[in-house]
Amino acid sequence: MTFVLELEQLQHRYDEHAVLHGIDLRLPAGEFAALIGPNGSGKTTLLHCLAGIQRPSAGRVLIGGHDIVRAPLAAKQLLGFAVDPARLPPLLSGRECLRLFAGARGLGEIPASTLALAETLSLSPMLDRRIGQYSLGTRQKLAIALGLLGEPPLLVLDEPLNGLDPLSAYALKRHLQQLARERGTTVLLATHSLDVAERFITRAVLLMDGRLRREWQAAELDAIRADPQRSLEQSMVEALAG
Repeated sequence: MTFVLELEQLQHRYDEHAVLHGIDLRLPAGEFAALIGPNGSGKTTLLHCLAGIQRPSAGRVLIGGHDIVRAPLAAKQLLGFAVDPARLPPLLSGRECLRLFAGARGLGEIPASTLALAETLSLSPMLDRRIGQYSLGTRQKLAIALGLLGEPPLLVLDEPLNGLDPLSAYALKRHLQQLARERGTTVLLATHSLDVAERFITRAVLLMDGRLRREWQAAELDAIRADPQRSLEQSMVEALAG
């Protein structure tokens, strides 16, 4: 099997404080995976390492077979990572920001798929306004559109539903599910919304204290969905207690 994302014994520390302890994870094409776990478990650090924002202390991150440290340009061409909404440039308009990112990806213009997603998320009416005028929810929508720009093979999203209205949140979940099923896009979604994870994903990964403690494959998730007495939240609590 060919893997779009491979983490091999990934470790990260801040000075003397170890955050990630030998993470091994492999995701094939078309996997819609949720990274779950309590606050402080290391989810954001893990995502930043695999996106090349932070350099791992040890181990490797391979995207499409390219090492994120040794071949960052080749790896990042295959990666879509949603920008932190707080870091968006306030003086640019949303459209200018999309054009800037499209140019960085070697695209001559904003892809039609990105403009269609902006319409789906009700972002289109705001694209020609300065980002500094955006609400948190609108900034989040733009960050998502930037992350999905060009629909690369691997999408990595950190709590993308925060600040979204219910209609936009549902539209995004369905869109990600469609990309995974129909285009073979691999999606790794860090989320606290376990009901979202339970209904839409094909795999769940529990991170606790910088270690992968438990995984739920598609068959286990299907069994949870089929049993009204069970939930992914309950299963996660049991795994944490154990």
